[in-house]
Amino acid sequence: MTYDFDAWRARSPYYDETHDALADSVHAFVTREIEPHIDRWEADRELPRALHKKAAEAGILGLNYPEEFGGHSEGFDIFHGMVVTDGLAQAGAGGLGASLMTHGIGLPPILAIGSDELKQRIAPPVLAGDKIIALGITEPSGGSDVANLKTRAVRDGGDYIVSGQKMFITSGMRCDYMTTAVRTGGEGAGGISLLLIEMDREGVSRTPLEKMGWHCSDTAAIYLEDVRVPAANLIGEENGGFIGIMRNFNRERLGMAMSCCAFARVCLKEAADWARERQTFGKPLAGHQVIRVKLADMARRIGATQAWVDQCAWAESHGKGQPADFAMLKVQATEMLERVARDAAQVLGGASYLTGSKVERIYREVRVNAIGGGSEEIMLDLAGRQLFGR
Repeated sequence: MTYDFDAWRARSPYYDETHDALADSVHAFVTREIEPHIDRWEADRELPRALHKKAAEAGILGLNYPEEFGGHSEGFDIFHGMVVTDGLAQAGAGGLGASLMTHGIGLPPILAIGSDELKQRIAPPVLAGDKIIALGITEPSGGSDVANLKTRAVRDGGDYIVSGQKMFITSGMRCDYMTTAVRTGGEGAGGISLLLIEMDREGVSRTPLEKMGWHCSDTAAIYLEDVRVPAANLIGEENGGFIGIMRNFNRERLGMAMSCCAFARVCLKEAADWARERQTFGKPLAGHQVIRVKLADMARRIGATQAWVDQCAWAESHGKGQPADFAMLKVQATEMLERVARDAAQVLGGASYLTGSKVERIYREVRVNAIGGGSEEIMLDLAGRQLFGR
C-alpha cells in the first residue's frame, strides 16, 4: 500500500465531499494556469496581474467573502479556505499564495471596521481581481513591535498628510491599495490608526527587495512623503486601528500554519517518489530501512501539526480561539516544515541542491515562515504571557 497524500481529509471530521470537490477544482486550476508558468514567474520576480483575474473567475479570490461584494460565502466554511491554501501549495512556490492571496491580510480590516462606503469602493474590485491590495504595517525600525510604529498621519482639513516608510510589503510593487498602519495620536497602541492609501497618489514611491525565497511574490520598501489621503479613507475610528490589526493575526497565523503543512506534504511526496525510483545498492532507496523511517517520521510530524491546525480552525470558527494557541501553532508548523524540508533534501541528496526540484525551492523558503507574521521567539513569549503571565 502506498501513501495517499490526499487521504488526510477523508480521515478528518472537519472535511466532507464539498471540500473534496473544491480541492479538485483548485487542483485543476493550478495544473492549468500556474504550474506551466511558475518557473518563469519566479525568474520574473512577480506574478502577472492577469492571474488575479483568473483566480477570481475560478472562485478562489472571493471564497469566504461576503456575497454583496462579489465574494462566495454561502455554503463555505473556514475549512474550504484551508483547502484552497493546500491546493495552491501544489506548485511548490510559497510566493504564489503569499502574493496571489495578499488580499487575505489587506482586505479583512476594511470589512471588519471600515465604513460602508469604503467597503463598497474597495472590496468588489479586489475580489474581482481587478485591483490588488496589500497590508502595510512593518517598518524599517521594526516589525513585530506594532505599537511603536513611526509612520505619521497628520490631519489637515478633510485629509491626512502621511509621511514614513514601510518595509517587506508583500505585493508592494504591484498593489493598487495599501491598508496602512499610521500614528495619528500619541505613543503606544492607542495612537494608531488604519488608512487606505491609493498607491498612485503623489508622494508614494517604492523599491523592490530581493529575497532568499518567495521570488514570484514581489516585495517592496514603500516610501511615503507628505502623501495626502482623504479622511474618508480612514478605516475604523481615529486612534482605533490597533484592534483592526490585532484581530487579523489569528487568521493570518492559522493560514501560515496550514501553508506549512501543505508545503511539507509537497516535500514528502517529492521525497517519497524519488525514494521509490532511485536505485541504490541494488534496490530502491525506499528499500532501505533508514529511508523508510525518515519518510515515516516526516509523515508523523505533518499529521500531528495538521490535526492541531484543524482544531484551531474549528475553535476560530466557533469563537473559541485564543491568541496563545495560534501563536504556538505557528511555531509548531514552521519548525515542522523546516525539519521536513531538511529531511526531504537528505532523501533527494544532490538533486535537492539543483534548481528545479520543489524541495530546493521550499527549503529556501522555510525561514520566511518562521519570521513573517511574528517570529518564533515573539510568538512563544506572547503565548507565555497569556497562559502563564499576570
